[in-house]
Amino acid sequence: MDVSCAFATSSDTPAHVEIAEELGYQRAWLYDSPAIYPDVWMVLSRCAERTSRIGLGPGVLVPSLRHPMVNAAAIAELAGQAPGRVAVAIGSGFSGRLALGTRPMPWRQVADYVRCLKALLAGETAVWEGATIRMLHLPGFGAERPIEVPILIGADGPKGLAVAAELGDGVFSAAVPQPDAAQIADWRALLTFGTVLDDGEDLTSPRVIDAAGPAAVVLYHAMYERGGAAVDALPGGQRWREAIEASPEHERHLAIHAGHLVKANPRDEPHVAELVPFASSMALTGTAAELPEKITGLAAVGVTELVYQPAGSDIERELRVFAAAAGLSG
Repeated sequence: MDVSCAFATSSDTPAHVEIAEELGYQRAWLYDSPAIYPDVWMVLSRCAERTSRIGLGPGVLVPSLRHPMVNAAAIAELAGQAPGRVAVAIGSGFSGRLALGTRPMPWRQVADYVRCLKALLAGETAVWEGATIRMLHLPGFGAERPIEVPILIGADGPKGLAVAAELGDGVFSAAVPQPDAAQIADWRALLTFGTVLDDGEDLTSPRVIDAAGPAAVVLYHAMYERGGAAVDALPGGQRWREAIEASPEHERHLAIHAGHLVKANPRDEPHVAELVPFASSMALTGTAAELPEKITGLAAVGVTELVYQPAGSDIERELRVFAAAAGLSG
């Protein structure tokens, strides 16, 4: 199983990707959520300039954010900068849509977008929104076509997996392995979270809350967006919901998704210490001695690429200690 990393895209991400390459991570995936992070393609280009081996790609692109030609041109340039190192993941959108006040896209629209994008990268003529389009880029204006870049589908349910089966080169899932993915794709990436505990460290220590809290509170965000009061079943969930619902409905998405996978926001902070121990049972949180068993367990259920997102105020520490626990050698 490959061990890769993911980043809540920031201005510091190129330096962190350079460290990840030195540590032996296979690939670096960067999040695409313009309301929260800087432009993913600009940062990926900076990453390409600072590295020579590590794979690079956006994970996951949200089709509604860019015309397919915009992403095709960006892929062409990154593939020219980092030949043989680029992969792309595309999904229906979580924070990339919700932080803009819109719901995830219908999967049929995602499928149409992927078909168009693949045709463009192949150098073919495509039709989008009733218009005939083709990449007209001359030599020196991006990688020559056909551009062979793997496209994974960010799927966490049957509709997404169906699109992956038809159009994808793999599946990119978040937090929970998809058992059916093994039937449709050889490349099965799983985004994971957590922190490696120091000897004797408690799950509610300030460092653990800082590092594991940003992912833990996404349980609140996701459950509320999908089920409203269902979030009450989580530790601190009812009090969290009451704080969120004090925000005007037309601005509530801003209160929910601020700080997404970077830090607990002001609505999250009063409850994060209560939630982290619960969330840690589902995350790659544990001592360096405990982590190999958890990682082996993911391989046993069909994960072929473990994608670890470090979080908190010391990203370099998280990358280094996780790499050591996972047995990476730079």
